[in-house]
Amino acid sequence: MTKPSQRAWIMFRSGNRLNLLDPAPNAWTDADLATGLSRTYRWGGHSCWDLPLSVAQHSLSVLAIRQMLAPSPISPGEALRELLHDGTEALIGGFDPITPLKPHLGEGYLAINRRLQAAVNQRYDLPPWTVASHQLHKHADRLAAASEALHVVGWRRAALRRNLGIMLEPLDQDPLTIPAGMSSWEPWPAHLAAERFEDTLRDLLRARREMSQPADDLEYDHSGAAE
Repeated sequence: MTKPSQRAWIMFRSGNRLNLLDPAPNAWTDADLATGLSRTYRWGGHSCWDLPLSVAQHSLSVLAIRQMLAPSPISPGEALRELLHDGTEALIGGFDPITPLKPHLGEGYLAINRRLQAAVNQRYDLPPWTVASHQLHKHADRLAAASEALHVVGWRRAALRRNLGIMLEPLDQDPLTIPAGMSSWEPWPAHLAAERFEDTLRDLLRARREMSQPADDLEYDHSGAAE
């Protein structure tokens, strides 16, 4: 019996390399992650628009929905956890299998995905899910999926329930700011999705640093910037 290959490397645009079998948390840049997610497509790459919907745009939608439905503002750490909930899909090679397929992919795929998720969690210091926070996340994720199925893929409302088992009522309004010259729910070009994802990621990382910075340091920085 042939022994499985121990070579499973991916090279990113930055030139960095990731060993999928032993992923290091510092093996990619934020731009690598944004680029990967912008070139990984939801719904098997199919849509009723000219372009498919990227996981980067989906991730931004889930974050926006989660923030919209929260009774009070969520923390930068919680927002990062929402934004990066599909981060492994950029690292595993642009693979976003439809949900019903995942149980059939075997333990090997699941084990690799767990290692990659651990690397993402460590890299971005993501807070662990609680039962309550994960339920809120899944609701936002499923609401995004229901809305995408209707507005992006082209499923009819009745077919969402009958064929896909989606019982949530899709949103009418796109939760994201619509780019100039584009329509509501229209999939963005990869370069735009990557840019917006990376900008949001960096903004959240900056906000978390500022929240964790001692008050005395904040006062010092403020006075120094004013001079």
